[in-house]
Amino acid sequence: MRDAELRAIDSGCVSGEGLMERAGAGVADAIHGLWPGLAGGCAHVLAGPGNNGGDGYVIARLLAVRGWGVQVFAIGDPARLPPDARANAARWQAMGGVVRPLGDAPAAPAPDLVVDALFGTGLSRPPEGAALAALEAAARGAARAVAVDIPSGVCGESGRALAAPLAADLTVTFHRAKPGHYLADGPARCGRVVVADIGLPDDGRAHPRLAQPMRGFVQARAGHKYDHGHALVLSGGAGRSGAARLAARGALRVGAGLVTLGAPGAALHEIACQITALMLTRVDDGDALRGVLVDPRLNALCLGPGLGTGARAAALVAAALAAQRATVLDADALSVLAGDESLRAALHPGCVLTPHMGEFARLCPDLSERLTAPATRGPAFGRLDAVQEAAARFGCTVLLKGPDTVIAAPEAAPVISAAAYDRAAPWLATAGAGDVLAGLISGLLAQGLEPLRAAETAAWLHVEAARRFGPGLIAEDLPEALPQVLRGLPSD
Repeated sequence: MRDAELRAIDSGCVSGEGLMERAGAGVADAIHGLWPGLAGGCAHVLAGPGNNGGDGYVIARLLAVRGWGVQVFAIGDPARLPPDARANAARWQAMGGVVRPLGDAPAAPAPDLVVDALFGTGLSRPPEGAALAALEAAARGAARAVAVDIPSGVCGESGRALAAPLAADLTVTFHRAKPGHYLADGPARCGRVVVADIGLPDDGRAHPRLAQPMRGFVQARAGHKYDHGHALVLSGGAGRSGAARLAARGALRVGAGLVTLGAPGAALHEIACQITALMLTRVDDGDALRGVLVDPRLNALCLGPGLGTGARAAALVAAALAAQRATVLDADALSVLAGDESLRAALHPGCVLTPHMGEFARLCPDLSERLTAPATRGPAFGRLDAVQEAAARFGCTVLLKGPDTVIAAPEAAPVISAAAYDRAAPWLATAGAGDVLAGLISGLLAQGLEPLRAAETAAWLHVEAARRFGPGLIAEDLPEALPQVLRGLPSD
């Protein structure tokens, strides 16, 4: 954002003061758009020592013009602010506005609205002293809270709370949303997020890049079923086949031309009683898998859901990796991988790893430790950092699951697939949902999508299917909700 603003200012298309005016107007407009009945109420603006505080002075002036009773409580002397912020503080004072020390903010009576314009996205340490006390008092008393850019104390890069005593009802950010709005504590602290246009030119870069489905993969294609790919999903033994069946159903629903379940002999009858469109073959061990993979049309593999973690599982993972085909490793396969350095060395660019945090901790204990340690300074080490380091370490695509799923591949921009705000789907936290996601990825790999695009598209479809179905969702419902989602996608 700093670079984008400096480029715009240097080009002469806008001044720093102009950007600040537009930012403040964006916040004032968002407040009135969300709460039109509050106009004329009492507002406290908490103004920081930098340009975020300058935005606060613009907001104070514009709210006062619209009839609000506004008081500004600031850190430090307004005369010592950066130039653009200082100019806006002077405008506020010229219209009769008073600036009081932040420590003078009264605990009572509570205002109708508190505007947190203290620190924004650039904070490198937790709020403390008068700033912390003012935020805590606002959290106890204000009817509504608005954050300028991001709630003070939330890291704009990672979304981790260094200290965030005030949860906003509305966060207004500028030009583009920031990673911290979607990650970690961000969604819980930001309330509703509005992105205000402040006139910066679109440079074509997206930070963060939010998951989107790959366009055109669902368009009608002539040809044989094998032209749409053949995915092989490996199952565990008797009594453990349900997870693999969920994954296989997902792979079939997302468009793979054929999907075969590979299972040990003891599980064949159990599986055969449960499937129709899916195919079934016997795969007892690694040698059997190598025999099956003589068929080059089997172009995508999925291992892990219900696979087990014993010798058979390790042999299957080894055989799958040696085949050098597009491969999803999930669940039990990740546990096998974590305990075997030779298997980790066999990973290749066609692999997609799909750990949840527990599995990630076994795969990358050092990165997990950094990710779960208390965040004390900003920018804090976050999920984007962790998944990018893991992808570079393993030389393949890594999808770290959660409400704030993050996906990375070596030397590629990471992707966030957040089930938050208008895409929230809390009912997706149900047993088997991750197995379906692994199947979706393998089905898309079978159709020829590159690993990062397959993982990104699958993550988006996974959330969208859950949203379309709604509360009461169980994992079996996800593949059946896909046709409705796919029908709504553009075909080119």
